[in-house]
Amino acid sequence: MRTGLALYNHDGRLAWYRSHNFGSTTRLRRGVYSLLNDIPHLAWIILEGGGNIADIWLKEAERRKIGIRQINAETWRERFLYSREQRSGQQAKNHAEQLARRIITWSNATNPTSLRHDAAEAIAIGMWGVLEVGWLEQLPSTVRR
Repeated sequence: MRTGLALYNHDGRLAWYRSHNFGSTTRLRRGVYSLLNDIPHLAWIILEGGGNIADIWLKEAERRKIGIRQINAETWRERFLYSREQRSGQQAKNHAEQLARRIITWSNATNPTSLRHDAAEAIAIGMWGVLEVGWLEQLPSTVRR
């Protein structure tokens, strides 16, 4: 149960990102609770996907009165990737990684030694959220192709 995570500041810049393997829904539930305790003043959660895993995030966000938007992969990919860049899941993941690296550079975040696809996609999903909630008006020019 590997999960990509990305945290953005109110100025639209990436604060941190990571990939975490929770292993089970029980550990995910405890992990979500603990993770959200460690982020004071969290305003939004942007969540990709659904099912039991999403329900854990949704319930905890609701309990804490944190804004949450649930999307699917096509939602953020449509905004950032050309159709030709998402003809296959692997192709979309590769382009998401390139986008994530540009966001990392623009944000002056720590460069990864390796970037897992789930963390790269979390960075892209987070940038979609930053634009969607109005923290940035548009994708920064150095992030665009």
